Amino acid sequence: MSKKIAVILSGCGVFDGSEIYESVITLLCLDKAEAEVQCFAPDVQQMHVINHLTGDVVEDESRNVLVEAARLVRGDIKDLAQAKMVDFDAVIIPGGFGAAKNLCDFAVNGSALLLNEELKHFVQAMHQAKKPVGAMCIAPAMVGRLFGEGVRFTIGDDRTTADAIEATGAIHEVCSVNEVCIDDKNFLVTTPAYMLANNISEAATGIEKLVQAVLAMIKT
Repeated sequence: MSKKIAVILSGCGVFDGSEIYESVITLLCLDKAEAEVQCFAPDVQQMHVINHLTGDVVEDESRNVLVEAARLVRGDIKDLAQAKMVDFDAVIIPGGFGAAKNLCDFAVNGSALLLNEELKHFVQAMHQAKKPVGAMCIAPAMVGRLFGEGVRFTIGDDRTTADAIEATGAIHEVCSVNEVCIDDKNFLVTTPAYMLANNISEAATGIEKLVQAVLAMIKT
């Protein structure tokens, strides 16, 4: 029987949504593993819209996270409010600044971050059921709030960002771009991806290992 994996997206585009390469590599690895995948995103407005050509904030423009994330998956996506723990064996969250802007507000409030309530409800339900969670790039910024004191994670080797996340009670481990940090106690796998990657191939190595580790954690 195929393993059923939820993938949570946060928009479309590295600066205000999901990192596209990380998302596509994740989906490709899951497809190669013959996993059954359903993507989700919250039906909320983005924090803001970024012009990815110039890097500037686009004033007076608003976009919906779910609608934008649908671009990444050819429309095959559901509102995160519909995600139910009993339907899935694991969940993976790609990075991109949308994870820190739309799934939570870490980009603005740092260690005082608040989580999107639908994401919090679903991921914590998965955690309580001892179902594995994967998070990459900046998405691990949420793990202290999601998993509690002492959870182990990596975002690579950025000490300033790691310090802000550790202030939530999580414990950072330095990790190279082609490796993963595995917290067996919390069924959590993290990898730096584009926090360190210089190209798509570097990002792919760690993401592939993350997907493999998440799938291997699933209880049969």
